Amino acid sequence: MKKIFIKTIIILLFFTSFNLKAEIKPIIEGSFDAKVKLVVFESLTCSHCADFHKNVYPSLKTDFIDNGLVSIEFRNFPLDIAAFNASKIAHCRNDGKSDILHHLYNNQSSWIKGSTIEDLNKNLKKVVQESVFKLDFDKCIADSKIEDFILEDRIDGAKNYKIEATPTLIINGEKFENPKNYKKLKKYIEKLI
Repeated sequence: MKKIFIKTIIILLFFTSFNLKAEIKPIIEGSFDAKVKLVVFESLTCSHCADFHKNVYPSLKTDFIDNGLVSIEFRNFPLDIAAFNASKIAHCRNDGKSDILHHLYNNQSSWIKGSTIEDLNKNLKKVVQESVFKLDFDKCIADSKIEDFILEDRIDGAKNYKIEATPTLIINGEKFENPKNYKKLKKYIEKLI
């Protein structure tokens, strides 16, 4: 399934124009003027990414993001079709806010079960319908502008940062190893401030 997904992305590269960045807002938290710019490439079906959102992100937010020292941009690097569809949901409101993204990670175990993409989509749709977000699931999944935006993120990650696994953190343009260790991440950020 991964090979088919990657081949699809390569084919879309040749047939899609990638000037849609301005139309879709990236999901960013923190001050635009923050000295430390953190970018995290992630896949919504990745358990390590969910762990990052549950175990690292809250401390990062409290210690650095909320006081304007760090900004964080959540970038798309879907590893499969289910993650690709979930990314479309995360961007559907196109408001640049991360609440839907965090909701999907917090409820990941509820929707990433099933043996087919149809099962996964059904579970994802249920999680969305039971949320407070009032999204039109089918409309979100069919939005080609969001789809192109997500594909562009993934291609950028592979091409410019050599992303091979998720989550991958880029801090001020440099890859940071071991994103699951908050103590090391905190020390690294403190040196940059």
